[in-house]
Amino acid sequence: MSLISQIIIEADNELRYPSIGELESIQNYLNTGEKRIKISCILRDKEKEIIQKASKTIFQIHPEYIAPGGNAEGATKRSLCLRDYGWYLRLITYGILAGDKTSIEKIGVVGVREMYNSLGVPILGMIDAIKCLKEATLEILVKNESNRQMVSPYFDFLIQGMSQ
Repeated sequence: MSLISQIIIEADNELRYPSIGELESIQNYLNTGEKRIKISCILRDKEKEIIQKASKTIFQIHPEYIAPGGNAEGATKRSLCLRDYGWYLRLITYGILAGDKTSIEKIGVVGVREMYNSLGVPILGMIDAIKCLKEATLEILVKNESNRQMVSPYFDFLIQGMSQ
């Protein structure tokens, strides 16, 4: 759900007009639209590079994942991990485009712990992987601090949600 939709639905549920603060939030959302689109395009275009950097880092932190018997042992299991990394990066772009963390919560956090636990995937390892994705993404955005500041909260929200 976009920020605008969320504000309208909340105001309607309370039978009121949007507040000044809510209208200012919409104005800010509209003013940053072009920037959010550019960031999303960068993440889309650099997805392979970001995932490659993040996977290299996570497997240096946790070499046991790619060792015999590890969760990312062999090409097939490793490709499944990388698929998940791409999925999370795409999820971050949804949040950036929407200007809201709701999509990340609904799509990426709800049930993720149960799913990974049922598959025997260490949740702490996935949290570390998301941190590596964040760092790799921020490296790509190194030239523009405001882009980095716009992206970081979405990764932090996902990491926090997985940590609970």
